Amino acid sequence: MKLFSLSILYKGDPKAVLLRAAYDVSSLSFFQRTSVQEFMTFTSQLIVELSAKGSRTSIKEQEYLCHVYVQNDSLAGVVIADSENPSRVAFTLLEKVLDHSSKQVDRINWPVGSPATIHYTALDDFLSTYQNPREADPVSKVQAELDETKIVLHNPMESLLGGGK
Repeated sequence: MKLFSLSILYKGDPKAVLLRAAYDVSSLSFFQRTSVQEFMTFTSQLIVELSAKGSRTSIKEQEYLCHVYVQNDSLAGVVIADSENPSRVAFTLLEKVLDHSSKQVDRINWPVGSPATIHYTALDDFLSTYQNPREADPVSKVQAELDETKIVLHNPMESLLGGGK
């Protein structure tokens, strides 16, 4: 599971404005990083422009899964991840990021903001924390523990049932 991009945008009319973004393209080759980052920025803006206010959507684009959440106040968040990343965790992350950023950045700055003018530094922390959803998300952590317990309980049963042959 891998998160590549986490962006905050303002859904303006007619264009979406990128306010801040964090990227993790370290798994890509050095020569691809800039073009992939530009692709992610463009894709994030495009899907926010095409999404309705108050909507949550997941869109598959090439090998990436883009999760977008546009709030009714026009603040939007986009997570670009690989296809293994759980949608529920991505939307939980977007809710947290949008809630936290709306408290840190004045609403009056949203329509005219840019990555150079919006000083919100928590995106990198959110991106690195949610690289492992099992650690960041309590429900995922419990699900992983349940899965491990099933394996532990299942193996002794197999050995007991198979031992009589």
